[in-house]
Amino acid sequence: MGRVTVRRPVIRVREQGVNQRPDALAAEEPLEIRVDGRSLAVTMRTPGHDVELAHGFLLTEGVITSPADIGTARYCDSLDDSGRNTYNVLDVALAPGVAPPDDSVERRFYTTSSCGVCGKASLDAVRTRTVFPPADDPVELPAEVLFGLPDALRAAQKVFDSTGGLHGAGLFTADGALLVAREDVGRHNAVDKVLGHALLAGRVPAAGTVLMVSGRASFELTQKAVMAGVPALAAVSAPSSLAVEMADEAGMTLVGFLRGRSMNIYAGASRVTGIDDDAG
Repeated sequence: MGRVTVRRPVIRVREQGVNQRPDALAAEEPLEIRVDGRSLAVTMRTPGHDVELAHGFLLTEGVITSPADIGTARYCDSLDDSGRNTYNVLDVALAPGVAPPDDSVERRFYTTSSCGVCGKASLDAVRTRTVFPPADDPVELPAEVLFGLPDALRAAQKVFDSTGGLHGAGLFTADGALLVAREDVGRHNAVDKVLGHALLAGRVPAAGTVLMVSGRASFELTQKAVMAGVPALAAVSAPSSLAVEMADEAGMTLVGFLRGRSMNIYAGASRVTGIDDDAG
């Protein structure tokens, strides 16, 4: 299995002087996801939790809705120059009766670690309709709980401590209990791993939860949360305009700039309790 971190020599320039020493880097390797032998996507990811990643990817693309929709997931032979398996090709066999992915799901180009939507055959296909709409989720989210999520996610990012180069995503209950956290060089991969774990654990639709991400709230991350029935998405940085639009349309709570004891609520504010509304 590919390593999560790789050590490389680095020249460190500081006021005290210059020296050379090993440095830990976040590993980045391609993962090709195949469905019934057909190549569906190639994403640059941090190795590890690949089966969760595949389940989360297929869930958020609308290919599957249950763990029972997948028969098997196994690594294919993908050999390096020395003949060793790189574990960078994962073939997923759908269960009998499950429809194969629509052509619109197929990625025409490589999916980079920074953008999971690039290369979509059709941008309209991104607005996949979820079978787990979050609009009717009655969960209430205390502001005090939300304020504590960034630190709780950061504490769960073990590999970030040694590399400083990984995105984090975590799924929390409404009272702040961490259900699962994952790290990856790609923010969309981290979310897919989290949602894939939730699917395999029988927690999809993910009612009564908050998806916390360490970066910005992009349209794609919002779409993934909606597809899994997550009623709230929180981010330490800004959302995009399309992310806010999708959250509003889906009835999902969207929180951005969640830092310290401050936050911006862009959609679904009625779920957030314990705040004084002076907006008029």
